[in-house]
Amino acid sequence: MGPERLRVKIFTDGGARGNPGPAACGYVLIDAEDDQTLQEAGHFLGRATNNVAEYEALVRALTAAADLRAAEAEIYSDSELLVRQMNGDYRVKNAGLKCLHERARRLEEHFDRVQYTHVRREHNERADRLVNRAINRKQDVFDAEE
Repeated sequence: MGPERLRVKIFTDGGARGNPGPAACGYVLIDAEDDQTLQEAGHFLGRATNNVAEYEALVRALTAAADLRAAEAEIYSDSELLVRQMNGDYRVKNAGLKCLHERARRLEEHFDRVQYTHVRREHNERADRLVNRAINRKQDVFDAEE
């Protein structure tokens, strides 16, 4: 595999206070070869559910990785529902999630390989910090550090 084939690790998270309530999503893109952070962002979504926020994080992260012309994406999320739905283990029944799921599927076409892995919350701290900073500030943020 040559250097022109960028592989990224993507950590995504979404959260809502109240569910639905004030919500945000966050993601961290890391170069899989050298573990350098390529991009991180938290986006304030207004009022949404936790699951919508999780999917928004995935869609925005896949878009960012596609913009970087990544060839492969390893996605890590603490949302078991999202991971199982994207892996095809669960059907997407919620109408509000179906369109986001379909957008994520279309974005997968930009990559040679996409892999989804469920991680425990403590292995997703940076994306979680981005979510909380965006909710607290009620605006987008681009750095996980306070």
